[in-house]
Amino acid sequence: MKDCAIKKVAAVTLGCKLNYAETSTILDDLCNDGWTLSTIEKGADLVIIHTCAVTKQAEQKCRQKIRAIIRKNPDSRIAVIGCYSQLHSETLSQIDGINAILGSNDKFEMQWYNNISNDTSPNPLVKVTPADTLEAIFPGYSLPAHESSDRTRAFLKIQDGCNYGCSYCTIPLIRGRSRSVPVKEIVDRASLLALSGYREIVLTGVNTGDYRFGDVTLCDLLQKLEEINISRIRISSIEPDIVDQKLISLVAASKIIVPHFHIPLQSGSDNILRAMRRRYDTGLYRNKVLHAVESIPECAIGADVMVGYPGETENDFKCMYQFIEELPLAYLHVFSCSVRPGTALAEQIDNHQRKPVASEKIAQRYRQLVDLGRQKEAHFKARSVGNIYMVLFEASRQMQKGMPQCSGYTRNYQRVQVESSDHRMIQALRGNEVPVMIDSMDDDLNLIGRVLS
Repeated sequence: MKDCAIKKVAAVTLGCKLNYAETSTILDDLCNDGWTLSTIEKGADLVIIHTCAVTKQAEQKCRQKIRAIIRKNPDSRIAVIGCYSQLHSETLSQIDGINAILGSNDKFEMQWYNNISNDTSPNPLVKVTPADTLEAIFPGYSLPAHESSDRTRAFLKIQDGCNYGCSYCTIPLIRGRSRSVPVKEIVDRASLLALSGYREIVLTGVNTGDYRFGDVTLCDLLQKLEEINISRIRISSIEPDIVDQKLISLVAASKIIVPHFHIPLQSGSDNILRAMRRRYDTGLYRNKVLHAVESIPECAIGADVMVGYPGETENDFKCMYQFIEELPLAYLHVFSCSVRPGTALAEQIDNHQRKPVASEKIAQRYRQLVDLGRQKEAHFKARSVGNIYMVLFEASRQMQKGMPQCSGYTRNYQRVQVESSDHRMIQALRGNEVPVMIDSMDDDLNLIGRVLS
């Protein structure tokens, strides 16, 4: 048996920011248990693949990635964890080369990783606790900056699960009901992340705005986090019904909480929103967005939009297009509806209560909304040209046919690129927040700026 002190672990994460935060926590726990952090390229005794199951396409990508890693790492033990494992452990069990399949909460139990590293059984270890019985909540946070390749932005999990019950969503089947990380744990971890060198903390969760621990709500938590010595706190995706007057006023007055919201819309048709079992209509969504952009200077609001929801008519799509066209959004994330097994929507289709939209119509509507999203993004970013913004730089690179380049984000989540022949200056930008004059916007909608001395 190998000495635990020399066992090496590597991880690949697919999916959302929450998955990334949880992967880092698992790696941190394994390192504290005697493992050594490695990469697939350098070789590892154990490879952890953290999966996503939000769409059929995401599942397909997971299977492709799993098989590719198994082929290229024949001597590594393979643990497949997370959402796809929770939802389809039987499917994964059919893939040769997988040594462990761990569900949403089971993936945090270090004993399973140690067990498979010493076990030579050809059958995978399968540990998937039913989602409807999940009660515990496990932490999720980026590795300390000195151990991470990204020393600028950290992810911090504050919540897991969801009680909303949207008709198309598998989250309750995968992650269970909503539950929140204790306040003290969040504040303590945020302080450690700041001390390790991060300049920005992104709060993540399945339904981040639903945070509640005892009497502490999201706004109360944000006020506590404002006391930490950090440049920026960013809220990840937040549901429209959570964006209330108290939150908007808090962000408007804050020097740390950034003026950026990602507020899922999903559809701009009230008929479809009702079918989706969303907790708002277009009137409420419009009011929230308008109030936020009027109250918070330079506020950027992005939205998720789904096309091709079963039963979506031409009129429904027309209403959605016109609704989005009139909103002051900064960008769109457009998705095609993916019917997930076990959901209310899947049952409705099986019972012929809702009819799928033809694939060619979905593709056409998808293209139209992507084009509209590009127009929105171009319009929003064009307003920045000629103005000065504080940019937190994250990454530098040597262009193949040009000068060295460094890129980062403004407080309202606009990506800015700076180029210079001064290699030392470009390298020094990474991890620092400095004033930048925005000079132009290129054809790919990248903002181009120059650092002000």
